[in-house]
Amino acid sequence: MPDAVRDYILDNRNGIVWVAELASLALLAYMVFVFGRFLLYWAGSRHAFTHARPAEPGDPSAFRWHLVIPCRDEEAVVTQTLAGLRRSAPEAHLWVIDDDSEDATRDLVLAAAGHDPRIHLVQRRRPHARIGKGAALNAAYREISAWLPEGTDRSRVVLGVVDADGELDPGTLEQVCADKAMGRPDTGAVQIGVRMRNADDERPLPGRGRLVNALARALVRLQDIEFQANNTGMQLLRRRTGSVGLGGNGQFVRLTALDSLTAEEGRQNRPWPERALLEDYESGLELRLAGWRLTHITEAQVSQEGLVSFRRFLTQRTRWAQGNIQCLRYTGRVLRSPHYRWAGKAEVMYTFLQPVVCVLLVVLTPLSIGITLAGLALFPEETADFHLRFGPFMAAAFVLATLPMVFWGFAYRRRVHPGRRRLTGLLWGALLWLYAYHLFVVATRGAVRLLLGRNGWAKTRRNAEKVVLGAPTALES
Repeated sequence: MPDAVRDYILDNRNGIVWVAELASLALLAYMVFVFGRFLLYWAGSRHAFTHARPAEPGDPSAFRWHLVIPCRDEEAVVTQTLAGLRRSAPEAHLWVIDDDSEDATRDLVLAAAGHDPRIHLVQRRRPHARIGKGAALNAAYREISAWLPEGTDRSRVVLGVVDADGELDPGTLEQVCADKAMGRPDTGAVQIGVRMRNADDERPLPGRGRLVNALARALVRLQDIEFQANNTGMQLLRRRTGSVGLGGNGQFVRLTALDSLTAEEGRQNRPWPERALLEDYESGLELRLAGWRLTHITEAQVSQEGLVSFRRFLTQRTRWAQGNIQCLRYTGRVLRSPHYRWAGKAEVMYTFLQPVVCVLLVVLTPLSIGITLAGLALFPEETADFHLRFGPFMAAAFVLATLPMVFWGFAYRRRVHPGRRRLTGLLWGALLWLYAYHLFVVATRGAVRLLLGRNGWAKTRRNAEKVVLGAPTALES
């Protein structure tokens, strides 16, 4: 160390120690605030999850059902999806949006439509295709509106959005039109639960080794726990606060609710946000801001494939995180809206700020470590004394953060696999705690992409699709 620097440190020892301790306290206070915020949200989700009561099903014949399936290069799954939807919703019209596929998706849909007059193809071509899921859904909205007979009661028409690999539970439509769901005329949209149908697949990657398959099984299981336990509790809390979020799979929207959004300036025939990475969640915000009630039901679910590739998983979640950050532009409208109660506004702000909080922790954690290491090198006694005084608070917050994840592991075991041992639920909860740290990775990646102006995305490949070595990934745009 240069003599001048050493002399300056010695001459200003007390001031430097004071500044270092103040910075460490500020970082510690922020981390404790983040953990406390998380625990409070978890407590509300847990209470809503454990006190949820099933609703009585309704009469689906009181509505006209149109299921919309966005597809882009989905030849691996589309035929199976159409067959499954026809079994679970025999009275529904199925509208497949071919977003300029380069495989046999269009031909397979036309073949199915030749045997089933309730299957319809919505054909899109570039340059108007492949610009986002919202634009594809808007194309289906326009075609369905034009197809409906004149004089149709549009308040009795419901559009459901199902992923190309989605399968609805039998009886889903009865649950969606229950008295507490679409049975209420002020309900604009209903979101059903989501589960991973390959969660019990013993060999998700045939032909690969034991370790690779074990990791893939764990990844799919954790996605299933996330959706069936953690996310369900979150949505049930949102049902109480009036801030239910819509997902890209399993959302059902009243046609008149979509019509109300098209009345806004610049939104003619485009109820879904276009070029948005989270068009599903944003559409829910738009509906709520327009005064419609949104709700979530747990009595019905849509199943989808859990991703077995960590690379594709991180790509998907990075897109979600980036889309979440984009939603910050709604902050002013939500806070001023008379349709959100204070609890709903607080919940929405928690959701909006989640990736921002994660990014700040990623930035501040190495800064905190750097200050600590510098303090130990320059002022070991004062630094050690500081951490002996305040370190236990951080350790306690860190330990407390693991408990919610353990709870979701046990809750998932009771709800989905009651025959499994409690030790298995404990293991699932511990793994979920580790799994949750992916949020810091994807939030940071999403923020970097946003700063670089990289907003284009390709679809996430299905598990059944073959991977071509050297082909561009979904993150390259």
